Amino acid sequence: MRSKGVIHADTQIQVPFFDVDTMHVVWHGHYVKYLEVARCALLDKLGHNYQQMLESGYAWPVIDLQLRYVRGAVFGQTLNVRASLVEWESRLKINYLITDQATGERMTRASSVQVAVEIASREMQLASPKVFTDAVARALP
Repeated sequence: MRSKGVIHADTQIQVPFFDVDTMHVVWHGHYVKYLEVARCALLDKLGHNYQQMLESGYAWPVIDLQLRYVRGAVFGQTLNVRASLVEWESRLKINYLITDQATGERMTRASSVQVAVEIASREMQLASPKVFTDAVARALP
């Protein structure tokens, strides 16, 4: 069973014409972009977005990305993209759910994993930096 996460952020995306392919559905690679928009909203909600990560001396590269496509989105369709924080102490794991805004129908589900890398040394951290875990602690309900 997939974890719903402890904190989530929702974003709405209206599918633009340039994201659809000749089959009139969103090309599969564009979903990653939609996930990134939702991930940024979640990080903003945590009070520790990419700019703050950079200022704290850590980069957070994506090391794993999983997507499961259920139904293709089409031009003009409004999608709700939910990003939910599920792990943060040793890595940053986020689960995503993309649904049709009007009907709630599930379109795609996904997850991403990121790890902290100290920018100065380029060394991967075995635990998330305290500055990040503190931000999560402050944001928890």
